[in-house]
Amino acid sequence: MDDGFGTRVERLETTERPRGLWRFFAYSLIGIFMFFIPINIAGKETIPLDHLVTGITTGLGPVVKYLILAVILAGTIYPFASGRWRDSGIKTLFAYLNILGLATGTMMVFNVGPALLFESDLGPFLFDKLVIPVGMIVPVGAIFLALLVGYGLMEFVGVLVQPVMRPLWRTPGRSAIDAVASFVGSYSLGLLITDRMYQSGRYTGRESAIIATGFSTVSVTFMLIVAKTLEIMHLWLPYFFLTFGVTFLVTAIVVRIPPLSRIKDTYFPAATAQPEQKVTSRRMATAWSEAMGMLDTAPRLGANIWANFKSGVLMSMAILPSILSVGLIGLLLARFTPVFDWLGLIFLPITWAVGLPDPMLAAKASAVGIAEMFLPATVVAGHESELLRLVIGVVCVSAIIFFSALVPCILATRIPIKLWHLFAIWAQRVALSLLIATPIAYLMVGR
Repeated sequence: MDDGFGTRVERLETTERPRGLWRFFAYSLIGIFMFFIPINIAGKETIPLDHLVTGITTGLGPVVKYLILAVILAGTIYPFASGRWRDSGIKTLFAYLNILGLATGTMMVFNVGPALLFESDLGPFLFDKLVIPVGMIVPVGAIFLALLVGYGLMEFVGVLVQPVMRPLWRTPGRSAIDAVASFVGSYSLGLLITDRMYQSGRYTGRESAIIATGFSTVSVTFMLIVAKTLEIMHLWLPYFFLTFGVTFLVTAIVVRIPPLSRIKDTYFPAATAQPEQKVTSRRMATAWSEAMGMLDTAPRLGANIWANFKSGVLMSMAILPSILSVGLIGLLLARFTPVFDWLGLIFLPITWAVGLPDPMLAAKASAVGIAEMFLPATVVAGHESELLRLVIGVVCVSAIIFFSALVPCILATRIPIKLWHLFAIWAQRVALSLLIATPIAYLMVGR
């Protein structure tokens, strides 16, 4: 073959079987089960990984908040101890913001501090609903991530879906796994996969930036919370499919315009893995050979799990202080300043042009999502227009980028994306989501 696969195919065809063939099936099936197969336990239907993390968190009881605080402390010290706080201006800023995050976390754990901090939609929301779940799911998820991405499944699926992923979203076929992991699991898990794939050389910088900002949306579980808040559960399936479609259609457009289109399409400097090659024939055979090639060089299970677990812990250390600091600042700005009213003026011409009821309120709701993805739903909750509630429910999810959690998650990775990129991509996604979702929602529910 002349597409870069010939050598590997020939080698495998002359070998009886790769080392430990059973690992491809056993480890991949365990990974698929843990990440992608919702099961019902005690009336809660979610993926097994979520059940496991919930069980561990419940089992730890009061200890979990002290464990999380220890991770926040380590994450605050690490940039200064390693010298990484000097790498760039943004890393210096976040290193000092981590100190604020540590102070906030300490006050939440020991129940001391200003009364304002303990209002339900500020400190408790950030610590209980974001910091603890993310702090637990990332390291635990990293253990099973080793099974999902380390033994050939990514390569096998990647070759099969390459004809769809490359033309539409300009990403490798492997990125389909990231997209599904975010929708059924967590954006933090999707980003963990993306960062791991970028550093190993299986994604370029541009591809990883596209995946991080275009696929790493909140999970279906959180979409349920949005739908309940907006009182559109009677439209759950239409809402889900509209959100799913708009999210990925917007991504297909945004990847073709700056700043995403201008991010360097180069591999991580220390990468050693084989990039995904274009396949034009014998797709199933090539998918199998790629999977077996990866399996043949895969590390031992223990070493792989340990490497992924360490990556998960380091990511948690980087994320958690930032969630508490940046997230708190964003929520306070949303509550006490007109910043988001001003920011909403960017979208006012669009909300007016597409005919949304109460266009200024719609514009503000769209803008406030940059602070926390759930806030737009609270702004329009109870509004008489079902159309407005449905559209804002879509924008909550399809905008993807928000400062209370996702931005710190992205900046904690090695993905080469800058803060101004995230602002620009967010604005593009919100504008396009409003333009695409509103006419479709109008056909679904009328005014």
